[in-house]
Amino acid sequence: MLTCGCGRWMHTEGVEERTYEDGVPQWFVRSECRGCGLKVGVDVPAGQLGGLIDRLIWTDEALHRLERMPPYLAPLVREEVEQDVRIRGERVVTYETLLRPRTGERIEWDAEAERRLSKVPAPVRAMAKVELERTAADRGQRRITVALMEELKAKYFGMAAQKA
Repeated sequence: MLTCGCGRWMHTEGVEERTYEDGVPQWFVRSECRGCGLKVGVDVPAGQLGGLIDRLIWTDEALHRLERMPPYLAPLVREEVEQDVRIRGERVVTYETLLRPRTGERIEWDAEAERRLSKVPAPVRAMAKVELERTAADRGQRRITVALMEELKAKYFGMAAQKA
């Protein structure tokens, strides 16, 4: 952990995801001393935190996306993502972390399923993608199909599967 000149440890205030001219992703870690109020910021290569982060924290970008989810989904997503991050021994939730399937497996998409997903309203699309990929992985499936989409739509929204 970072220690201030006054002898107290620095509390992590936030993390920003940045990409610089060379295309290398960086994190800007903001910390503050709760004793004297000193604030510092440190650029580090993404994922190479050393002891800079004192707790599980969401990047500004990931929080921005989470806050734009429907109010009934955001707490569920937050809990699931944080549990996954803790299991993996990570301390930072990034936008990419928010979107990855919780199983870590690669899931393929049928062309028609991708087309339908593109029509889902943007605030719900990321969560729908995560839930579809997680469900497929839990079932041992490696592909998202329209049939799976219809099944989950009926489950979560109480809509009967409609024929196109």
